[in-house]
Amino acid sequence: MSDTGKAGDLLAQIPKGKGLPPVHLWNPDFCGDIDMRIARDGTWYYLGTPIGRKPMVKLFSTIIRRDGDDYFLITPVEKVGIRVDDAPFVAVTLQVEGEGEAQVLRFVTNVDDEVLAGAEHPIRVELHAQTEEPAPYLHVRVNLEALIHRNLFYQLVELAVPRKIDGKNWLGVWSGGEFFPIGPQPE
Repeated sequence: MSDTGKAGDLLAQIPKGKGLPPVHLWNPDFCGDIDMRIARDGTWYYLGTPIGRKPMVKLFSTIIRRDGDDYFLITPVEKVGIRVDDAPFVAVTLQVEGEGEAQVLRFVTNVDDEVLAGAEHPIRVELHAQTEEPAPYLHVRVNLEALIHRNLFYQLVELAVPRKIDGKNWLGVWSGGEFFPIGPQPE
């Protein structure tokens, strides 16, 4: 079957109903890779062309699963590989509620998932190996993260407070009763 037919077939197999499909429970046979890619900025491409219909992207985003370092679109009867440049989602808005240790950070992703940072949805920051630029991420759902958009990271830096962890001084943010280090405190 061609890639063009494959994407339409996948959409037809997504069960209708409320909430996210239970992709973690599905173990269909691997059917190969399709020419679908999620760019670092959150744009989804099919056959090299951006998918312009947000409802279609949102539907595909409900059936993505990560196994190890590989990403798949999964239905009850089919599993196809896709490429993801960085993270499958991008956190694009941030709402801050409260302050201090009672603060809650509410993120919304490019596919309209709403995520409250906390114990179940931690924030982590990696430093790029060559540039040492921070790359912040938010856990969205099972084994899937959102890259936190640069503008939102700047907001997190503005909210950052100092805290000593294991004898080291860190800057970080509170959300849902959890402290998330975003970088070492300057000396």
